[in-house]
Amino acid sequence: MFQNRAEALALALPAALFAAVVFIAPVVILLSEGMRNAEGWSLASYVAFFTTPLNLTVFIRTLKLGAMVTVVAAIIGYATALCIVNLPPKGRGRMVGLVVLPLMISPVARTYAWIVILGRTGFVNQALTGLGLTDGPIRILFSETAVFIGLLQLFLPLMIIALISALENMPRDAIPAARVLGANWLQVFWKVILPLTKEGLVIGGTLVFTGSLTAYITPAILGGSKVLMLETLLYQRVTVANDFASASVIAMILIVMSFSANLLLKRLATARAKR
Repeated sequence: MFQNRAEALALALPAALFAAVVFIAPVVILLSEGMRNAEGWSLASYVAFFTTPLNLTVFIRTLKLGAMVTVVAAIIGYATALCIVNLPPKGRGRMVGLVVLPLMISPVARTYAWIVILGRTGFVNQALTGLGLTDGPIRILFSETAVFIGLLQLFLPLMIIALISALENMPRDAIPAARVLGANWLQVFWKVILPLTKEGLVIGGTLVFTGSLTAYITPAILGGSKVLMLETLLYQRVTVANDFASASVIAMILIVMSFSANLLLKRLATARAKR
């Protein structure tokens, strides 16, 4: 035990200084570039960003795809996690291993696999043509649909793992008690499972939404130059246009969106628990 508070602060000071120098200072310097110009400090770069039609389109697309991936991942994640936690211990361990397995594979390899599946001669187009649903191959690659599928497959395991942990900590007799009292499965999920697993949903939702916003490989490969997102736009501004001011604006927007998503999920979970 520390004898006093000053001693504890003195021991923590070196670590705090190291974190400030190595992690916080570079981020502050980067973000300050978007608020500095020849005339001094201003928000002109942010105003210019949101008044440009292309930038606004990319911002809305990124927000929309991130929200869609998070919602669909939550729906699939709850269904998958509920099935896994109800398995015997041996089967549960194997299924969790299968869920974790994609995380051990490089995102680059996982994304390139979708080119083989979604391409004009890929499995999806061959199946659609063979079933007579289309007269010929349809363009799936380099579209928002392809980016959505790639991001969902990339971050779905994070949502499932977070929900499995939350469901395992839920009281075992909660669901049977609700069923005995006459609740149907929709009421059981909405009034019992969802409030008791809100922490897992907040963690999983934050990881999936933030990952979808900041992913570069998947949108760059599956979306190309036709489906720009904020992360790919940031890369273009730095490497092609050498515009670090705009890049810092995009980085700040991504940070604000990530923190806002986490706060929103916490607020929704808290409001649901109070009701």
